Amino acid sequence: MRYYVVDAFAEKIFEGNPAGVCIMNEWLPDDTMQNIAIENNLSETAFAVKEENGYHLRWFTPGGEIDLCGHATLATAYILFRFVETSQESIVFNSKSGELTVTKKGDLYELDFPIIFSEKYPVSEQMIAALGVEPLETYKGNDLIFLLESEEAVQNLKPNFEKMKDIPEGIAVFVTAKGSKHDYVARAFFPKLNLNEDPVTGAMQCSLVPFWTERLGKKELIVRQLSKRGGTIYCKNNGDRVKISGPAALYSIGDIFID
Repeated sequence: MRYYVVDAFAEKIFEGNPAGVCIMNEWLPDDTMQNIAIENNLSETAFAVKEENGYHLRWFTPGGEIDLCGHATLATAYILFRFVETSQESIVFNSKSGELTVTKKGDLYELDFPIIFSEKYPVSEQMIAALGVEPLETYKGNDLIFLLESEEAVQNLKPNFEKMKDIPEGIAVFVTAKGSKHDYVARAFFPKLNLNEDPVTGAMQCSLVPFWTERLGKKELIVRQLSKRGGTIYCKNNGDRVKISGPAALYSIGDIFID
């Protein structure tokens, strides 16, 4: 089976967030797809199968299947545009999070994702111990959002991932602050999925775009993710949907040998 690795939200390889991509004629058993994700040891491996209306898309982390992933969706669309659907400008994916569309716009790939609203949430001593700092504010939607005082506070944060695993709320932990050169900065942690820090996280913007639209009064936002690899994402708030855009770079093409 052909296997691709794409650096998503990256202008060149070794930047952004790497994702594995498998385009298949039919589904493999779930345990086989999970084992491939574990073997790849990337934050996500995406599996796509052609349907009458677009493609069905699933995402597996080394710790299990997830409901939504931005960078692996972008990576899958990049492969389809480049090698399969070469005359298309838009691809529809059916997923656990509903219908997702990716549109090619020059060198950028624009994801159309559902928006996720968050509400203010009480901070606990357990959360503070996991973060290592006390956040200015705490919010919860599908996951936890911690607002920190500055870009430097986000950059220098050194969480305790074992303690973070024990926080009962949500799967992911997002930390964010107003940026100096970008509208906002952020980092994303998924220790419950055996992924301590995700390099660049498209799906996080589903929660952070409405969060920062309210604070900045802007519908078009640029975010910089302050991971070691780093990446920039261009976002637009469309009310109940969010547009998430970035480039991609092909790192490798190989074959997986499955009986």
